[in-house]
Amino acid sequence: MDLYCVMGNPIAHSRSPVIHARFAQLTGQTLRYGKREIPLDGFAQAVRAFQAEGGRGCNITVPFKFEAAALVDSQTERAALAQAANTLSFVNGRIEADTTDGVGLVTDIQTNAGVPLKGSRILLLGAGGAAASVLGALLQAGPARVVVSNRSRARAQALVARHAELALLSNAELLEQDSYGLVADIDQKFDILINATAASLAGAELTLNPAVLQPGALAYDMMYGPAAQGFLSWAQGHGAVARDGLGMLVEQAAASFEIWRGVRPPAGQVLAELRAQMGT
Repeated sequence: MDLYCVMGNPIAHSRSPVIHARFAQLTGQTLRYGKREIPLDGFAQAVRAFQAEGGRGCNITVPFKFEAAALVDSQTERAALAQAANTLSFVNGRIEADTTDGVGLVTDIQTNAGVPLKGSRILLLGAGGAAASVLGALLQAGPARVVVSNRSRARAQALVARHAELALLSNAELLEQDSYGLVADIDQKFDILINATAASLAGAELTLNPAVLQPGALAYDMMYGPAAQGFLSWAQGHGAVARDGLGMLVEQAAASFEIWRGVRPPAGQVLAELRAQMGT
């Protein structure tokens, strides 16, 4: 049986095995998909071990997306731009990388949530692997402005510089601002606020000024389930439309599944089933 898995730390919360099992059932594919919690200093060894076991591919989540991109033999253009990968394929002894996070986020926002990105003003919180994985796809959707705000200004500057050419081609203004804990310093409002930090996963709170929210803005946390509730409650309390990242998870998984199996699973159906099961 073809083997796949998701690797991360922590990983116990992941619903990826349930999602891929349902995809396989709905598309008539035969595979086994598990989850593996990897020691923080053991990512490369874990990938090589899974490859040696006969693994066909794996998804990568926090905090290993940058390491994944650096480990591979080849990668797609979007993974190279992000310098981060969430989808590894093992082909003829080689490791190939892609990132499907961006297309997953954009599809969930525009198709599932019905919020257009074209001409919008977006505040992207964070500049780590999650933010790097989605910035390219966000720019390609044609927003008017994207501001990347991160605790470390140097990382935000590097991410913005790497995407400057794409922003120019997309006719989008791309800026950076330091310390998302001091968002009060940003004298502008946004239509879409995306939390790509690890704060929700760590159970920490972000110090945000609600003045950055345009009335009725979409506040999106890339985490899902209980981890996202603090951010979503804050957003709802300040008049925003709150959405967690479950749809992004399902959509990026569908794109990974298609890369591996050559068939597109019905992501919308699986997302609706998960929402019903989770009561969200």
